[in-house]
Amino acid sequence: MVGGISIVPRHVLGQGFIAPSDKINLGFIGLGKQGGILANFFISNTEVQIVAGAEVWSSKQDWFKDTVENFYAEKRNINNYRGVKTYTDYQDLIARKDIDAVVIATPDHWHAIQSIDAMNSGKDVYCEKPLTNTIHEGRQMVKAVEKNKSVLQVGSMQRSWGNFIKAKDIVRSGRLGKIKKVIVNVGDPAKPYDLPTETLPKGIDWNLWCGPAPLIGYNGLIAPEIVKSYPQWRDYKETAGGILSDWGAHMFDIVQWCLDMDRTGPITYIPPEDPNAVRGLKMFYENGVEMVHEDFNRGWGVRFIGEYGSMDVSRKYLETTPSNIMDPMNLNLEMLFKDKGNHYQDWISAIKSRKQPICDVEIGHRSASICNIANIAYELNETLSWNPEKEKFKNNRLANKMRKRKPRKFN
Repeated sequence: MVGGISIVPRHVLGQGFIAPSDKINLGFIGLGKQGGILANFFISNTEVQIVAGAEVWSSKQDWFKDTVENFYAEKRNINNYRGVKTYTDYQDLIARKDIDAVVIATPDHWHAIQSIDAMNSGKDVYCEKPLTNTIHEGRQMVKAVEKNKSVLQVGSMQRSWGNFIKAKDIVRSGRLGKIKKVIVNVGDPAKPYDLPTETLPKGIDWNLWCGPAPLIGYNGLIAPEIVKSYPQWRDYKETAGGILSDWGAHMFDIVQWCLDMDRTGPITYIPPEDPNAVRGLKMFYENGVEMVHEDFNRGWGVRFIGEYGSMDVSRKYLETTPSNIMDPMNLNLEMLFKDKGNHYQDWISAIKSRKQPICDVEIGHRSASICNIANIAYELNETLSWNPEKEKFKNNRLANKMRKRKPRKFN
């Protein structure tokens, strides 16, 4: 198997659409921590049935199969229910004609190739964020959705949460006045992989785990067999975009949404003077709004600064200064923070209606592009002029070269 990106229209493959009354057969690609979390959201949904999983760890295949089958057996009162097939190579999963859609929860460097392969085989896709590791991959995913008429939901689930929906409403209502500046606090840019190589444990296909990324040395911190916290592959440029991308895909996404910029993005990126700095990048939209990657001492979150005051929003708070900007709205904040919506049902409903979900591929691509460009700006430590329409940098050959990466041939 060779990692690459190609696009074949869905109708060429003869794939039909899901009838609104049909049960949707799901396959999962990536059965680690996030795959297990997502499975919990879909496993009790009577409109779908999980029938397969793909994972490079054999032990995680076994765990996933047992967990899903035992749940279905208990809920359906069927003794010894066995209906989940697992695979090491995701290509074997997407080759199945009875699978209608896939949930992709692999490391970031796999997202684009697996999503496009799945769509080319006639599947709809739920793909975790950040959508892609490069700008070029994102545009290829948009093209694949268009040509295959696929339904793709990006896992930026904050768009379905009550507190973020209300934050969007406040910004767009004009209660803050014209927005002048936005401060976004998320983690550090990506860094080169530097972990020591450990003995490769049994039960993992490491070549396939690395896939299109460079063949880096195995270390349990980036790919643990038993996952207690989120693995550290997120920190490294070979496999992800740092926590800048991991959380930026959430928080920059909220800025894009609130400012009604879902189909575009900032046009100027100015890094801090210190080449070693991991905060301080300034980004400017064409309308003059400034967005800064900076810590405002409230954890990962966003601060909107307008003519009449400011608003802070995160998963833990929604506050305005002065408070009377929000007070007249009579919000029940306790209930608002409990309202998580249903990002997953939104995707299932979109599959049946053939309408785009709340966080479609273009939205995910644009938010991921901010993260990818931010990483480029920090790495090059120079001002970048970006054309969101052409998706090219002005007068910067090296930055333009960094919009894509050549995938490794791994089989």
